[in-house]
Amino acid sequence: MVDVTITVNGVPRTLRVDPRVTLLDAVRERLNLTGTKKGCDRGQCGACTVHVDGTRVLSCLTLAAAVNGKQVTTVEGLERGGELHPVQEAFIECDGFQCGFCTSGQIMSAVALLREGRARTDDEVREAMSGNICRCGAYANIVDAVQHARSCGKAI
Repeated sequence: MVDVTITVNGVPRTLRVDPRVTLLDAVRERLNLTGTKKGCDRGQCGACTVHVDGTRVLSCLTLAAAVNGKQVTTVEGLERGGELHPVQEAFIECDGFQCGFCTSGQIMSAVALLREGRARTDDEVREAMSGNICRCGAYANIVDAVQHARSCGKAI
């Protein structure tokens, strides 16, 4: 067992975990933040996307011990003072989800690519979001949501 101290959504947390525990399992099972989804558990679907020190990562492929001392943001940490993040609002407005299973990972990727100033065209958004799979096929609405959030200018 190892002690891991991370700041999750602005709150410092110390966990005692097996060194093999993934960040995904630590967040979901130990911190009860279930917005981050366990999809494929192999790094292929993107449902588990979170930010570590502002960079999007696949939490199913990241060991909790590897983020010791770092800032982790989950989809729950995007809202501020009860207000949804502009990307969350854009996903609602543009109907960027159907079943909703992939939505948290899609939103976390979208926030990161907008913060990075990447993917200005629809094709570039599709490419930058290609690691996030939607089994329902809401891709057109997801791209619309990303572009809507960008056009609002509040997403960064």
